Amino acid sequence: MRQSPHRFLASVPVLLAIVIGAVPAPVVAQPAAGSVFTIADGAVSLEAPAGWQRVEPKTRIVETEFSIPSEAAAPDGTPLPAGRMTVMGAGGSVEANLERWYSQFSQPDGGSTKEKSSTKKLRVADRDVTFVDITGTYRDAPMGPFAGGQAIDRPGYRMLAAIVEGEDGNYFLKFYGPATTVDAHAAAFQKMIEGMVPASK
Repeated sequence: MRQSPHRFLASVPVLLAIVIGAVPAPVVAQPAAGSVFTIADGAVSLEAPAGWQRVEPKTRIVETEFSIPSEAAAPDGTPLPAGRMTVMGAGGSVEANLERWYSQFSQPDGGSTKEKSSTKKLRVADRDVTFVDITGTYRDAPMGPFAGGQAIDRPGYRMLAAIVEGEDGNYFLKFYGPATTVDAHAAAFQKMIEGMVPASK
């Protein structure tokens, strides 16, 4: 029996709806945050460790910022804050900035943070680098020391930082967070610093 052309045309929208509904919507891949970044006005290039998430800096004085996942939990079971690495250029001597960082930490026994810390000198990509390792209770000012926001005391923190010197000024890479988080990523942070290279033009 021959189907009426009017009945066939009436069924076309239904058939199209079935076909279209059966085809899954295309998945648009989100671009990954870049792990490669530069300092010294683009003269030097570094690559952040795998798993570090590049984020929008919390303050304008920070040029580049990464969030580092904390896998452990606090004694009460609550998640620990993520680690943070900030990258910026700033004035002042190496010694003055080290003293400033020491002053941001206090010790449970009231001792000297400077005496409990360690520093070492490296030569990477034709630049002098000072590496410092500090632990204690950190006086955290997430928006920067001059923003006027409320600081938070964070016991059991650790900071690894590198000061990269050059004729174009000093640049500061500061990685801090719960000691367990920094412990887990300490080798990767040092590898990143030691892998610093002149950026290709």
